[in-house]
Parts: sequence; C-alpha cells; structure tokens
Amino acid sequence: PAWKNREFARQVAYLPQQLPAADGLTVRELVRFGRYPWHGALGRMSEEDHAQVEQAMALTHTGAYAERLVDNLSGGERQRVWLAMLLAQNSRYLLLDEPTSALDIAHQVEVLGLIRELSHKLDLGVVVVLHEINMAARYCDHLVALHSGRLLIQGPPAELMNSAVLESIYGIRMGVMPHPHDGSAISFHY
Repeated sequence: PAWKNREFARQVAYLPQQLPAADGLTVRELVRFGRYPWHGALGRMSEEDHAQVEQAMALTHTGAYAERLVDNLSGGERQRVWLAMLLAQNSRYLLLDEPTSALDIAHQVEVLGLIRELSHKLDLGVVVVLHEINMAARYCDHLVALHSGRLLIQGPPAELMNSAVLESIYGIRMGVMPHPHDGSAISFHY
C-alpha cells in the first residue's frame, strides 16, 4: 500500500544497527518516543499512549528498570529497551538492522528469542538483517540471501541449510550437521 510519512511511521518501526545516543534518558522516556507517530513532537500523551508504553515494557521485561538511565544498562538490556520503544509505536511491521551485532552470544540468543516470541504473540511482520546463518536459521521462519543487493536464494531455513546452497552463498566450503539437542541444521566452515 502507498502510505504517507506519518502512516508509514505508524505501520513500520525501524531499529538501525547504530543506535542513536540516549543521553540522559530513562528507559520510560525512551520508550515513550515510540508514541511519536501517533501524536507528534508537541502532542500530549493520552491514557492510550501511557498504556502502550507500559505494555511494551512489560512485553520486553524492561519495566523493572523503567526509571534507570538507558546509558547505564547492559547491551542486552539496552537492546530490549529499544525493542520496547518499537512495540510502543504499535506498528504492524518491524525492520531490525543487525539487532545482535554488539551483543555477546547469551544476549544474542535472548534478544532473538524475544523477537521471535513477540512476532508470533503479537502477529508482527519482522524483517531482521543478520549475518550469522546459524542464528538466522534458528530464529527466522524465512531466509533471504543477498549478494551485492542481488537476490541469491530464499526459502525456509531447512531449504537453505545444506552444503551446496551455503557454499554458493558464501563462496567457501561449508558443511551442515544436526544440532545435538533438536536436530535442526547447523553450518560450519571447513
């Protein structure tokens, strides 16, 4: 559909790879920015706005530190706060550019698991840019492989997680083996 700027902002929430500074903002203040498309910069927060903010913090488990400064949070906590801001926007679609790039493995798993859970629970369309194929295959329902802006292949993870396809995507020797706990395919370079 053709959306005007404000309608687009109401429908699509975007999280860039490089997060903007949140100097001096508390968690609640940052999450409130998600309501901007609904009332503008000078608009007053309605009861509905406050309810959306509280719900977003509850869904992302960030309410416990609502009054803490965003800059004082760990990387994983900070990422969940930014997700809360997107959820407060009450959009149907989320665009997330490498939401795990600055996180350790434990926080990557936590954040991607939360994104997957929220997408299913809230019936959100989510597009996530990830460069780690095993994480993409584990947490995404559909994969799209691009090279220099050109579509190479797309499909469910099970279709892409085989040696021949991965070698064509990455241009290096790749193997695939079953995950020891659930049997899902995991890739490796050799």
